[in-house]
Amino acid sequence: MGTDRRAAHRHSHDVCENCNIVLHVVFDSYCWTLDRMSEGQIYVKLSEDKLIPKSDVLSLLRTYNCYHEGKNFQLRTREEDGEFILEGLLNIYWGLRRPIRLQMYDDNERFRPNRNSCVLVKQLSAESNNNSLIRETGPAGDDAAVPEEDECPQLLRTRSDASFMQIQRRSKTRSARDLQRLRTHRFSINGHFYNHKTSVFTPAYGSVTNVRVNSSMTTGQVLNLLLHKFRVENKSEEFVLYMVHESGERTRLRDDEHPLVTRVLHGPCEKISKILITEADLGEEVTYDVAQYIKFEIPVLDSFVQKLKEEEEREIRKLTRK
Repeated sequence: MGTDRRAAHRHSHDVCENCNIVLHVVFDSYCWTLDRMSEGQIYVKLSEDKLIPKSDVLSLLRTYNCYHEGKNFQLRTREEDGEFILEGLLNIYWGLRRPIRLQMYDDNERFRPNRNSCVLVKQLSAESNNNSLIRETGPAGDDAAVPEEDECPQLLRTRSDASFMQIQRRSKTRSARDLQRLRTHRFSINGHFYNHKTSVFTPAYGSVTNVRVNSSMTTGQVLNLLLHKFRVENKSEEFVLYMVHESGERTRLRDDEHPLVTRVLHGPCEKISKILITEADLGEEVTYDVAQYIKFEIPVLDSFVQKLKEEEEREIRKLTRK
């Protein structure tokens, strides 16, 4: 009995000693991190539980800005309360399958038609998020057929509220009376025309827009900013952002993730990777392993499945013989 007690005592002592060693290692690591931060080491948040050293971000940022040299997509940096912040334009690609609902009127202006003039509202600049608008006027005939303006931004509009999703293509010529009736119900949100009777549209799949953000903004904040820019009434919880790769891999951006930092980490080339907005209930992540097979034709995939089945049958026969 005495021997067993001594052995148990030694075992418990060894366990306690090992625990102390682990605690010391963790504590030393924590102190080392604090020392680095106290020495002036600044980190950039990728998410709530992931930090990236400022030096690494600056290295990636130089490549990013070099790629966009001479363009509006170069990012600027600043420090605020000891925090290193990136800011600039972020491209987001539309990947919606269902119509979205817009507000009936723009906050800045209600579209007022004029019988003797055709008003064309354009977006002032892709760089601006403040809904600045510019007007251009041109004469319109009274009774003669008038050609439809090709400069008008085209949207995939729905003919009914949301149930009928067939695209209504406009004819190249309309009478002056038809144009007058059309302008009476036409409004502009950030340069995009839509009919206020339906106030719904589906952005063209794969088309791109942009918003001005900074590296402290989370995924939810970026979504809210994008929806506010186009006066979308749908809630931001209905949408998600994905990082889509050329290989077919698709990774969802977490709610606490910072999209601008993610963009910089993945590099500037949007042919290799891009940020896509889609419906929360329709989006699906695609792992790298699965993405390897996406580009194969169905017959090729069927042959893979057949070979796997044959290999499985051979293994089963081997096991049954044993």
